[in-house]
Amino acid sequence: MPGKRTKAKVTAAALAVAALALTLGGCSMETTSPGAARNHAASDAKPLSAGGVDCGKATCIALTFDAGPGKDTARLLDTLKEKKVHATFFLLGKNHVLKHPDVVRRMADEGHEVANHTWSHRRLDELGADEIREELSRTQEAIARITGRRPTLMRPPQGRTSDDVTKVSRELGLAQILWSATAKDFSTTDSELIKSRILDQAGRDGIILLHDIYDGTVPAVPGIIDELKRRGYTFVTVPELLAPGKANPGEVYRP
Repeated sequence: MPGKRTKAKVTAAALAVAALALTLGGCSMETTSPGAARNHAASDAKPLSAGGVDCGKATCIALTFDAGPGKDTARLLDTLKEKKVHATFFLLGKNHVLKHPDVVRRMADEGHEVANHTWSHRRLDELGADEIREELSRTQEAIARITGRRPTLMRPPQGRTSDDVTKVSRELGLAQILWSATAKDFSTTDSELIKSRILDQAGRDGIILLHDIYDGTVPAVPGIIDELKRRGYTFVTVPELLAPGKANPGEVYRP
């Protein structure tokens, strides 16, 4: 008979899958896993750069943060630098990118992947194509003005996508990135609970969803990193997780 901890892990994983299924409810989109992206890479794909991680061999996991930057993001960047971990940041334009341009610039300069989480966090599946385009393109331009580079990844708010979202994302050169582990950190300030929820859901090729705008999240990150490293995980950005495959514009990726 499995122990309580095993049962807890199974339950947490099941809840995460159920939550994602509900998120995608009403959407018949096909999704691509990181492993499939790697396997589908062309045979003549460029080899990984010197020192690059081969996630086909290593036990990789991607740490991602949504809806920032915020007041605690600089402290989070300090932690990531200390731990030698690169993350992927899905940024909001209004009141975030515009308010914290120096933090956005620092993300890019320190090797993190800077990505798009829309302008104002409206549910894209409830919008028409023109409104979707405005939500994404305004953030594209704001980030490009700061970093000199337009993002190639986006995360739709609440993970909700549609045919129109896919069409506009493809037009703007943006792949859609979902997740496999979430702490629901919007609902608690308990850093230990946030850490526990992520550790229970962590798995190879996983994509962790956290928010650097909530009070309990940034303090939870050091413990998450330390424990997952102890378990043998290598932290990578989302593009590194897919390499040598690439994130194709419009396509939806989730573990």
